[in-house]
Amino acid sequence: MALLPILHQPTDAEAVRFGQRSVTYWELRVVAAALARQLSGARRVAIWAQPTLETCVAMVAALAAGVPAVPVNPKLGTRELQHVIADSNPDLVLTAPHVTLPESLRAVPRLRVDLQADGVPAILAEPDPESPALIIYTSGTTGPPKGVVLPRRALAADIDALAAAWGWTAQDVLVHGLPLFHVHGLVLGMLGPLRLGSALHHLGSFSVDGTARELAGSATMLFGVPTMYHRLAEAAEQDRRVAGALGRARLLISGSAALSVADHRRIVAATGQHVVQRYGMTESLITCAVRAEGQRRPGTVGPPLDAVALRLVDDHGEILEISDDDTVGEIEVAGPTLFLGYLNRPDATAEAMHDGWFRTGDVATRSPDGYLRLIGRRATDLISSGGYKIGAGEIEEALLEHPGVAEVAVTGEPDPDLGERVVAWVVAAGDPPPTAEELTEHVVGLLAPHKRPRLVHYVPALPRNEMGKVRKAELR
Repeated sequence: MALLPILHQPTDAEAVRFGQRSVTYWELRVVAAALARQLSGARRVAIWAQPTLETCVAMVAALAAGVPAVPVNPKLGTRELQHVIADSNPDLVLTAPHVTLPESLRAVPRLRVDLQADGVPAILAEPDPESPALIIYTSGTTGPPKGVVLPRRALAADIDALAAAWGWTAQDVLVHGLPLFHVHGLVLGMLGPLRLGSALHHLGSFSVDGTARELAGSATMLFGVPTMYHRLAEAAEQDRRVAGALGRARLLISGSAALSVADHRRIVAATGQHVVQRYGMTESLITCAVRAEGQRRPGTVGPPLDAVALRLVDDHGEILEISDDDTVGEIEVAGPTLFLGYLNRPDATAEAMHDGWFRTGDVATRSPDGYLRLIGRRATDLISSGGYKIGAGEIEEALLEHPGVAEVAVTGEPDPDLGERVVAWVVAAGDPPPTAEELTEHVVGLLAPHKRPRLVHYVPALPRNEMGKVRKAELR
């Protein structure tokens, strides 16, 4: 089966809309096929991934040509951009016509994406499913960004598994304002609708008003990250129009970071909607998801997708068979959604993979019915204190239940007695802020005493990346 089957039998149905600009599937076929012929023979192409119609056409053209595409974040700093371009070494960079590229990209031959094409070019032969489709660079929080090489079969397998989990069909209309250089906005949010033959309405950038307008119209599904849902929750509590629009959606889906239990409950109270959560990584795509018809428990990301093999292992790599929603283990996954490896980094690939299993570095608990509850990253969110393994996420959830806490991140820092002590970084919701003693007592009232923060820092804001994830390394 083709990766984007509707391009072989296009219709006049709307495919993608960015603001006031849109293309039908027939128009997308024409312009993408024409561009694909210009890319044929290229070894690799970079795509300046602004949230525009040209980015969508460029991506579809690269896939149609069987040429691996490197989506480039236009907001990368000079050093990161230089690394991505030097590491991926693209033959071309594809942009919208009037883009001014930074110096790091000016030496790369440029191809401007033209949305006008004559004739009806044929679609090129479908490449091998194992051939690379995308090279997506990680955020580089623990070193220079690594290029994750994703094959065509991984994209197809993951989208199909999510379609089955969410009842996602050609009749749905997806709305989101996510960037197009990460898995969430690009693979799920753009290639997902195109593979299924449904429509995408991209907001350009997220806004509460734009989201509400689309959901009050034809949109049936919303993809977002927790920061977006936090803003939607606040707006829905104040504006019946926003609450009503959210309440009309078939599915509200959150990912890229954990949605707080507090915001989940606020959205339920304001709209009647229970947000569906899912979990994945660039290397494995989406591996767990709450089903459309499943129980939507706050703080959980559901069971593994049907296409995914998943297990929890202990510190020694031994498989944990216990499913008690309390025992913590590292998530390992296997199956057709996995990447091929890291570009130019066989050492990193060998470290991440063993016997066909990918070591995610994420830790979680598992309930008897298979639902996973994420603790976070082993390196930053699992705290070893006084002989206990403590998940930072659990403490963050408890602190967010305090009315004086707007945002919070929990980390561990070295302690000569405990090994590590629990530290809370708090953005206060009011003035004066709650005292450290008040917050400590609040946590002890909800959790075991050994999970209480030993130190509380007050900060004006938490450092976050473009997907809303807190950069905890910057808090240390």
